[in-house]
Amino acid sequence: MPGSMVMSPMGGRSEVNSLTARLPSGGKMVNTAPMPGQTQHDESDRKTEPRSSVSDLVNSLTSEMLMLSPGSEDDEGHDSSSRENLGRIQFSVGYNFQESTLTVKIMKAQELPAKDFSGTSDPFVKIYLLPDKKNKLETKVKRKNLNPHWNETFLFEGFPYEKVVQRVLYLQVLDYDRFSRNDPIGEVSIPLNKLDLTQMQTFWKELKPCSDGSGSRGELLLSLCYNPSGNSIIVNIIKARNLKAMDIGGTSDPYVKVWLMYKDKRVEKKKTVVMKRCLNPVFNESFIFDIPTEKLRETTIIITVMDKDRLSRNDVIGKIYLSWKSGPGEVKHWKDMISHPRQAVAQWHQLKA
Repeated sequence: MPGSMVMSPMGGRSEVNSLTARLPSGGKMVNTAPMPGQTQHDESDRKTEPRSSVSDLVNSLTSEMLMLSPGSEDDEGHDSSSRENLGRIQFSVGYNFQESTLTVKIMKAQELPAKDFSGTSDPFVKIYLLPDKKNKLETKVKRKNLNPHWNETFLFEGFPYEKVVQRVLYLQVLDYDRFSRNDPIGEVSIPLNKLDLTQMQTFWKELKPCSDGSGSRGELLLSLCYNPSGNSIIVNIIKARNLKAMDIGGTSDPYVKVWLMYKDKRVEKKKTVVMKRCLNPVFNESFIFDIPTEKLRETTIIITVMDKDRLSRNDVIGKIYLSWKSGPGEVKHWKDMISHPRQAVAQWHQLKA
């Protein structure tokens, strides 16, 4: 049998001959799916880049700023996570009374949104039986796939039925990210006491926005100015509002990183100063990036609002992906920038996980 994955009560993962995880009730969680070519979540190659200098050329190119805001007629479809299609997932659930085993099979997903700058996602699924969050199982990562097929079966063995019906099956679909924390795509939750578990039942469920705080990370106002004759884009980080508090004291020390990406490669990074203890910071810092016109369609600008931490790794508050193939609000901002050359086009963006 190919190597499988073991879940310990602390949520650790290791390769052994069979995948089991002991539950607090004494039961076990088992993944019976074959695991050849298991994709490892390699976090060892995260990179940090040197700080770049600040360039402020907005005023030299334009004295007029086009302003778009969430909720305006010009920005229809922006900030509409409740209406955004997050895709759907197919799974089956059943209970074997003779063996006291709950079976959950993750089958496939369809029409997942692209979370990566390359216009795709690397999805995988976490499986919980709430309220227990310490013990979880995960599917394999499906690289660059918006319609993944997993067909992986998980067994919760030695799990009495009277305890099963007290649990909520919670499935969270995430996009695996080698360079930062994984991005939530969507979730499904079903109280098991609402299901007929006497036989395996298969469900299609629409994914909903994750309720882990990812929808309340704050907003960022920024402008884009495209100069076709100079083959450049100026990104002006203006201000943020209602940022998520990341520190124990109920505040954050935010700064903004701006990455220029071409295809799958990082080209250049710049960042603002850190604003101490502020959830509504005003930055007003601008950065110029040289982008030849022929490369514009394959270019992505990633805006990441960070919380500076002196004692540990800096926390990600939220991200924005600006390109031809991002979310509806981001795409509209990008197209408005192209259609209004030499004008700074400003827009509020909701930060995403």
